[in-house]
Parts: sequence; structure tokens; C-alpha cells
Amino acid sequence: MAEAEQAPMRMRIDKIYLKDASFESPASPQIFVSTWQPELKLDVNTRVTPLEGNLHEVVLTVTATALQEDKPGFIAEVQQAGIFLIEGGDAAQLAQVLGIACPTTLFPYAREAADALVVKGGFPPLQLAPINFESLYMQARENQAAEPNPEEGGSEPGSDPSRVTH
Repeated sequence: MAEAEQAPMRMRIDKIYLKDASFESPASPQIFVSTWQPELKLDVNTRVTPLEGNLHEVVLTVTATALQEDKPGFIAEVQQAGIFLIEGGDAAQLAQVLGIACPTTLFPYAREAADALVVKGGFPPLQLAPINFESLYMQARENQAAEPNPEEGGSEPGSDPSRVTH
């Protein structure tokens, strides 16, 4: 065999935790006596930090801003994190796991935490729709390839933020 066989890629979740959470309701209490018909803006970002060995911290930040007549009704931000052990595979596969599988694993936790903050703040449930992190990852890679990189070298696999605004 001319090609060396590559060990299959393996991902293990070592820890999932809430890294940071914040909630603001700058227009309260007036916001509660008006008709609630907000425009919701959602910002999603991922960040990867390599740890020792094959461990990686992935932080998924979800920021939901509800605007009522161009004034923020609430701003809820959750940083849901996880420590993942990832073994085997090449750099491209590692980047995909860090950019797709890890945020996909973290999103249900982030969605629940953000929803809980919003409800405790006196607002209707947030009920965020699922996010296709594979599509976001591919879009971020296409954007990265289209832009000239002024720095020499590259970035760590999966360290480029994936952002979406609704």
C-alpha cells in the first residue's frame, strides 16, 4: 500500500459548561406596558482555543437582541463552552469537527440558557430555530478564501468565527 492508513477521527466530549451569560433590559419597565412586537437580531460566533494534547475548548456565543421601535427591549448573551478531545484525522478534518460538530453539540445548551434568561427577564420564550453550522462553516471558508490574508501563515483550525445575523 502506497498510502499510509489514517486512524479514524474520534471526538469525545470531556466537559460542557456555561462560560458566561448576561441579560439586559434597558427599556424596562416601559417596555412591558407597550405592545410587544420586536425585531429579533441573532448573532452567533464560535471561538476555538487549543489546550494541551488533543484537547480543544470551543466557545459558542449566542447574542439575541430584541428591538422595539429601534430601542433594545432586551439583550441576552450566552457563551456556551465545551472541552473536546479530538484524535485522528488531518488538519482539514480537525477544522471541520471544531467548526461544525462542536458548535452543533453546544447549540442546544446555549439555546436553552438564552431562552431561560429571556423568560426570567419577563419576556416571551425565545425559541431559537436550529442552526446549520455546516452551512455557516462552508460560507466562512468561502469568505476566507475570497479575501486576501495580509498576515503570513494561517490560523488555527476552526479559529475563524462563524457569524450569522437574522
